[in-house]
Amino acid sequence: MDNLTARRQMVDQQIRTWEVLDPRVLEVLAEVPREAFVPPQYRELAFADAPIPIGLGQSMLAPKIQGRILQALGVLATDSVLEVGSGLGYLAACLSLLGANTRSIDIHPQFTAAAASNLRTVARARVALETRDAFANAPLGEYDAIAVTGSLPVYDARFERSLRVGGRLFIIVGEAPVMDAMLVRRVGTAEWIRESLFETVVEPLINAASAQKFVF
Repeated sequence: MDNLTARRQMVDQQIRTWEVLDPRVLEVLAEVPREAFVPPQYRELAFADAPIPIGLGQSMLAPKIQGRILQALGVLATDSVLEVGSGLGYLAACLSLLGANTRSIDIHPQFTAAAASNLRTVARARVALETRDAFANAPLGEYDAIAVTGSLPVYDARFERSLRVGGRLFIIVGEAPVMDAMLVRRVGTAEWIRESLFETVVEPLINAASAQKFVF
């Protein structure tokens, strides 16, 4: 099977069936060559319904999770977008084709370099990559949409504060075996609405605060 056919099957058999129906999102997922962003040793699993190891204890999210992220954020052609956790650049590529400008940060320089190389396979992708800790004191900036691709054991408001009014944040909160994928909307200068989307389990962001453990 050729890669284009495999991508179409991924979209139809995995992503649509997980209630991802936004036509712009489906078009981008069919266009971006997912196989070009997977480590060579796992390339045969590029379209599998499972996370894929990418090294350093991290994984590339399953296609249906990435589809839900893109649909939840509802990225507009005029939006400024931030991705926290570049990995190998796949989701950044998708976000960049949907929005006006995309910035992606990762704490690992190896991932920043790999993402930069992989993104060259998508002619229309324009992503500003940066190696930095999302929890550093320097401000993240202001955005219309933010995708946090690692989980947080406890909710951290720094990400929602980086939204412009009307902006949307996708974030996963909790600890295994159950984590809550959430959409956060900023509806005022000091008001946010949080919505639970689905349950999942992904690796936590490095340096994210841990939940308090009670000792009896």
